[in-house]
This record gives sequence, C-alpha cells and structure tokens, in this order.
Amino acid sequence: MIIDTHIHLDGEEFADDIDDVVQRAKDAGVTAMLLPAIDASTTDAVLNISERFKGYAFPMIGLHPEEVKADWKEVLSALHPRVGSPFIAIGEIGLDFYWSREFEKEQMEAFEEQVRWSVETRLPLMIHCRKAQNEMVAIMKNYRKELPGGVFHCFTGNENEASQLLDFDNFVLGIGGVLTFKKSNLPSTLLSIPLERIVLETDAPYMAPVPMRGKRNESSYLTFVVKKMAESYGISPEEVEQVTTANALRIFSLSPSL
Repeated sequence: MIIDTHIHLDGEEFADDIDDVVQRAKDAGVTAMLLPAIDASTTDAVLNISERFKGYAFPMIGLHPEEVKADWKEVLSALHPRVGSPFIAIGEIGLDFYWSREFEKEQMEAFEEQVRWSVETRLPLMIHCRKAQNEMVAIMKNYRKELPGGVFHCFTGNENEASQLLDFDNFVLGIGGVLTFKKSNLPSTLLSIPLERIVLETDAPYMAPVPMRGKRNESSYLTFVVKKMAESYGISPEEVEQVTTANALRIFSLSPSL
C-alpha cells in the first residue's frame, strides 16, 4: 500500500496513456495519487482528472513559484474563492530562486498569501523550495503556531536542512527518485530523519528513480524508492509502505480505507 503524494498526472507526457499509467500504479500497490496544480489552468486539469479517477486521484490548488509573474495578484484572486473541498491541499506553492530572481519579491508575497490560505482553511501545504530555504523558513515562522502541516516536496538536502524543516510541527519531507541516484546523499541523511516524518512521491513525469532514470517517471516506479528506503533504514519494504502511507493519510486527512 503506497501513496504517491506528488504526481503531475495532468502533464502532456501522460496524455496518450493515462489509463495505463494508473493501472500500472494500481498493479504496483499504489492506492492513491495526489495531484498538485501549478496555476489556474492546471488547477482545472487536476480537478478534472480527479473526477475521472474518483477516489483514487486527489487534486490540489495553488500557484507554483516559477509561475509567479507580474499578474500573480489576479491569478490568486481567481483561485482563492475555490480553495476548499474537493481540493485536499494548497500546492504546489513555494519559492524558487534557482533560475532567476526576477520575481523574487512577488514570489515571496504570493507564497505568504497562500500560506495564509492554509491557516484560514486548515488545508495542508505542498511546498516547493529551491535555493530559497532561508527565505521560505523566515516567512513560515510568522505562522508556525497556526499552520496545519504539509509536505516539503522533493527534499534533497542535508541533516541540518532537514532539521530546520522538521522543526515545523505536522510537516513531513517528500522523498522520491533522488534517493536512488548514485551520488545522492539522501541514504545517509535519512538516518537522522524519523520515518514518521517522510512521505513518498514521484514528481512524475520527472525524477525517475534508478533503474528507470532518464525515462518518464510514473507512480509504479515508487517500488524502487521503497526498496532503497528500506535498505537505508534497515527495515522491510512493507514497513516503509505502512508508515509512509499512514503519514500521508494523516497529513492530507484522507480515509484509511484507501
């Protein structure tokens, strides 16, 4: 029983075989897919897909930092009234200064506004952060006692960075294919992170794990991540699946019957 807490199933990469992708995931033991949005159009797209695969795929709503442009206030004004059921989380939101700092101020303002949505609605956050952890943490500290929780997506950092993020109660780290990469430091970093603070994710179609690296990623490949995580912790794959699934159910307030 595995939950993929982060897959862009609305991507054009899945347009031709989405039913097969979902079936392969089910065959591999994936019991749910959580679908982040990155802007207004993908919010509609993930909602449509969740209706198509009702009870299996679950939508999120949000504006990704790389999509924050001069019109970000208008975009958020359009999204805000829609926050709530059936959307299970606010995301994918955050900060990303890796490619450019052109909209640094706007990114920070958009992120903070969406953090406030989480406080207001009690929906968890799906947070993307790249080359901006200090800035992200500084914003979140203003709401530390009010935040319901969420996921720091695609964590690839060191022990100190993990500790800083896990200082936020009810937040977990999203771990995916990078764990299996040859030069990844994650296997050793995991030893400092309780398994109860981890959820599984693919970020598909990106970040496929070894031995599928270079191919389009999909939820069924999470079995390779589970295997590597079990080796890192020195436990069984079944325990990894049970604990990470329980974590995802808790964070996103999903039914344990999944």
